[in-house]
Amino acid sequence: MASAANSTPNPAGGALADRRVLVISTNYGTESDELTKPIEALSEAGADVTVAAVEAGPIKTLKSDKEPGPEVPADTTLGEAAAAQYDAVVVPGGTLNADQLRVNSNAQMLVKGFAQAGKPVAAICHGPWLLIESDLASGKRLTSYPSLGTDLKNAGATWVDEEVVLDTSAGFPLITSRNPGDLEAFNAKLIEQLSGA
Repeated sequence: MASAANSTPNPAGGALADRRVLVISTNYGTESDELTKPIEALSEAGADVTVAAVEAGPIKTLKSDKEPGPEVPADTTLGEAAAAQYDAVVVPGGTLNADQLRVNSNAQMLVKGFAQAGKPVAAICHGPWLLIESDLASGKRLTSYPSLGTDLKNAGATWVDEEVVLDTSAGFPLITSRNPGDLEAFNAKLIEQLSGA
């Protein structure tokens, strides 16, 4: 297994040259673009990106929950990662991934750690399921894949149908988007928060 030291290197300079970002996932069923596109955008902005999976080994992604997508190597595991080592966390979707991730105690502990430290938590598509299980949805204004709307409302959130939503009401930036079509706005909002713009 690779260590966090072998994470995606950052290019010289860039708005996020001193930032470290953790992307968390299960090892199967993550929506391809929701994993790869944030990694690419953050790396291009200069961030050092680490991918953590449930187990050592690659992440087998899916496109639209059906077609096999590219495999993405994991740098570390959820159990080995610590919120204190990073400046933000990204939670990609994919129905299978998100349904498993939301009941993973290490994933819950990680996102809670970022929130408690006032660091950005970014979740897209089905990723906000983890926010419910981690008690981070109540009282927040956010979005998600539409089918999660009722779940989020039942958890005390205000659900809206918008491309990207930023909620800072609880002392940490919570960034949410609905689907892969929102990735450009989702990535831009996270980069903006990390750069202090």
